[in-house]
Amino acid sequence: MKQFRISANLIDVWQQSIYAATLHIEDGVIRRIVPWETTQGVSLPDHFVLPGFVDAHVHIESSMLVPSEFARLAVVHGTVATVSDPHEIGNVLGVQGVELMLGNSRKVPFKFSFGAPSCVPATAFETAGAAITPEDIASLLRRDDIRYLSEMMNFPGVLNQDPEVMQKLAIAAKCGKPVDGHAPGLRGEQARRYIEAGISTDHECFTREEALDKLKHGMKILIREGSAARNFEALISLLSDYPEEIMFCSDDKHPDSLVEGHINELVKRALAKGISLFHVLRAACVNPVLHYKLPVGLLREGDPADFILIDDPGKFNVLATYVNGTKVAEQGKTLIRSVSCDPLNHFECRKKEAADFGVQAPFQAGSVTVRVIEALDGQLITNKQVAPLPVKNGLVCSDPGRDVLKIAVVNRYRDMAPATAFICGLGLRQGALASSVAHDSHNIIAVGTDDILIAEAVNLLVENSGGICVVTEKDKRVLPLPVAGLMSCEDGYRVAEEYASLDSLAKELGSGLAAPFMTLSFMALLVIPHLKLSDRGLFDGDGFCFVPVLTEDPGEKSRI
Repeated sequence: MKQFRISANLIDVWQQSIYAATLHIEDGVIRRIVPWETTQGVSLPDHFVLPGFVDAHVHIESSMLVPSEFARLAVVHGTVATVSDPHEIGNVLGVQGVELMLGNSRKVPFKFSFGAPSCVPATAFETAGAAITPEDIASLLRRDDIRYLSEMMNFPGVLNQDPEVMQKLAIAAKCGKPVDGHAPGLRGEQARRYIEAGISTDHECFTREEALDKLKHGMKILIREGSAARNFEALISLLSDYPEEIMFCSDDKHPDSLVEGHINELVKRALAKGISLFHVLRAACVNPVLHYKLPVGLLREGDPADFILIDDPGKFNVLATYVNGTKVAEQGKTLIRSVSCDPLNHFECRKKEAADFGVQAPFQAGSVTVRVIEALDGQLITNKQVAPLPVKNGLVCSDPGRDVLKIAVVNRYRDMAPATAFICGLGLRQGALASSVAHDSHNIIAVGTDDILIAEAVNLLVENSGGICVVTEKDKRVLPLPVAGLMSCEDGYRVAEEYASLDSLAKELGSGLAAPFMTLSFMALLVIPHLKLSDRGLFDGDGFCFVPVLTEDPGEKSRI
């Protein structure tokens, strides 16, 4: 029988008070909490204890780390649990991918709670590596280790009562498990109908007004601050008025960002804005546990001993993290050991040539007007632009001088011709980037200043069965991701260093984005407006249809 005690200033979220107390822990459970009788002359503890942090919505795969390595990094920042949507690996490997995540996560002392991916494939307008059927959903949701139906991205399907979508929602309701939402920009009557279909959360709000619209219909709002999408500043003021309806999440967190911080950074920023400590801890610790019924302790007698020690609420430096009474991090160092993982994958495409990425023009020379994806720093949404581009030898040419570059998506599950279009906002002046992390189907996505470099970048990923890379005329550098083309089995800190090196090189080549690879990965995410690219072509997220790259629409004016 393992027993120990910890004395500290207890931050009691339930009583909204702070008092010195001793926690009596036995076999991973808090058996007793004994407040001190603070009489004159008694020295109070010099540190504080509070519940551990919970990331209320994250795709572990986006860290490029398997769950066990994600845990090793996250616990250093006081995170003890995540609500994890495995639809990234689900789109590559189906239910087998979900099983891989579950199996690896059980090898470490950390509380992962996975959902059943609701939209695999995400849309009918792209090629995924697998499908997860309503029958698969029913089988997953009957399991105790699958706690919710993951984000319902097909909000048009909800609004139009698509039979398969409604079947999945009905299965979740029958199993008594919550449904996560995904409805960027949905407002008014449509938002009400989406919520009344049984969908209880949304992490895609990018304005306060949108969030308020959803809150009034009973939806809980997750404030997201990840490596690419950052909505904290727009939404954090809601926490003062809606402390029981707000949670914190990262959604997508690249490895270098995870080394720097996690939910603890949102806590510090919220406190710096003068928001009540107890409101902030409701969002960071309590609300996700209650909403998803997580097996995570909240500093009560009889709870699992999941908690963190900090130096002071004013500084909020994490001194130690405990999960089920086991110390998993101390003084900025992880105490979780690396474990083995299985590098399952689905990668079938062949190498490409530069000529495969050409965009045909209707004449040999001159100029044409093309539709252009505008990438926005810190956002998943894009803008629609148009621009004139030169035509040489019957092919449309990119214009790096005006930041109008070629972008391509290559089907990695079968050998097919690439889909090509144009993009601005990435800022590359030379070179090419490519990634097999391309939400949601995770085909290869590449951008570059010329077709030769784009082909070289794509082929480097084909050789490695996935990864991210930077290619210049003088150099080729790649971070292999052999687990589903999404994750590495290697030490998380080393992966973070390699990723940071590639990120730095992309910025040296001209990109001014905070996270160039993360932003690139969302340029194939069709369920987020307004203009994206799938392996099947250029996609208009407003009309939910394909559109040609070349345009002669007189209503479209050049803005580039």
